[in-house]
Amino acid sequence: MRSAMPKVLHKVGQWPLLEHVHRLAKALSPHKTTIIYGHGGEEVRAHLKHLDSFWVEQKERLGTGHAVMQLADDIDDSATVLILYGDVPLLRQATVEKLLALSGEDSLALLTVELDDPHGYGRIVRDAAGAVLKIVEQKDASPEALAITEGNTGILAVNGAKLKGWLKRLDNNNAQGEYYLTDIIGLAVHDGVTVRTAHAVNVDEVLGVNDRQQLAHLERVYQTDWAKRLMASGVTLRDPARLDLRCDIAHMGQDVEIDVNVILEGEIRIGDRVRIGPNTVIRDSEIADDVEIYANCIIEKAQVGRGSRIGPFARLRPETRLAEQVHVGNFVEIKKTLVASRSKINHLSYIGDSIVGSDVNIGAGTITCNYDGVNKFQTVIEDGAFIGSDTQLVAPVRVGKNATIGAGSTITKDAPEDSLTLSRVKQMTREGWKRPVKMKGD
Repeated sequence: MRSAMPKVLHKVGQWPLLEHVHRLAKALSPHKTTIIYGHGGEEVRAHLKHLDSFWVEQKERLGTGHAVMQLADDIDDSATVLILYGDVPLLRQATVEKLLALSGEDSLALLTVELDDPHGYGRIVRDAAGAVLKIVEQKDASPEALAITEGNTGILAVNGAKLKGWLKRLDNNNAQGEYYLTDIIGLAVHDGVTVRTAHAVNVDEVLGVNDRQQLAHLERVYQTDWAKRLMASGVTLRDPARLDLRCDIAHMGQDVEIDVNVILEGEIRIGDRVRIGPNTVIRDSEIADDVEIYANCIIEKAQVGRGSRIGPFARLRPETRLAEQVHVGNFVEIKKTLVASRSKINHLSYIGDSIVGSDVNIGAGTITCNYDGVNKFQTVIEDGAFIGSDTQLVAPVRVGKNATIGAGSTITKDAPEDSLTLSRVKQMTREGWKRPVKMKGD
């Protein structure tokens, strides 16, 4: 990967590679999951400490067989052991369930895949009747074995007692000097245990990641799959190739329309008939029915009420809560603020740490001065208030119900309801005044 970060921490979608695999394992309702870690292990554990799993360190890097040896003493004889790989993020649950169904006390189940270019894969060697004989790794393969196109994914399911017995018989007499887990296939055949194979229908689901190009390829596969699911559920995507989902979609309504270059992150809820304009980022937010979000907006940890209109070029920061039919216009930023129904903040304003009532109109260039360099203070604007353009509301301050603030005012004290409050320097005109002129020779 040419990276200071361990490979399994690189992401596809919203999760690191290893977390994709762990989520798959948990979906199978296992009795126990164990992560065997090596390179960069402490960093991996620190980043993924939330994973519900046992962790076992492989201190020496002596191959996949040696990795599994690290937990041999903890394997229950009657268990079915499923072995997955931390850099194979897109394996499907249905594929694994098919594999598990083939495993038993007298059989080993192996996942294989047909490849146009099997370079780098261990080859599945079969007899004339089609029974699996062994797996030959690329570096140890003869020209005849290299011609085989059926590749080993390394993913297998096996009886616990038999696995432990075969692990004890592994050796490292090979080109890499490693203990290959794949050698247990030959041992199983030698012991008369049937090797049954399941086949991955989609090559991409068993692909691993070893470089940035492969990571980018699987990212596109992941995004394409999600785009298909969304369209099947009734979402219009203007260009499915230009959507990035890095989220858990808690709810996605019908007749949603998403334009190009939209990024959805975190936990997202989107209601019916929502329209999301191009180049918009929505993160950990809830968007109610009939909302229209224009181009180039950023919405983070916010709630947008039914029928509201956002943007273009608006930013809703964390703890912003908009009620129904709120209008937030171009170059408006709102943070930690409650805005009640039908209020409008349409142009070039910053509203932070505030409570805004219903039917309020906030003019262009209005800011709440909520921070004194140490502490944050709250601004309250009650129902029906009208805030003139270029107003500074110096918190803590309250604007009363149906109050009007004259344009260009700096408000440092509470403004009473049903009144006009303004703060301006007296306008002066100097008649006969002339502009300075440039002196000759300058």
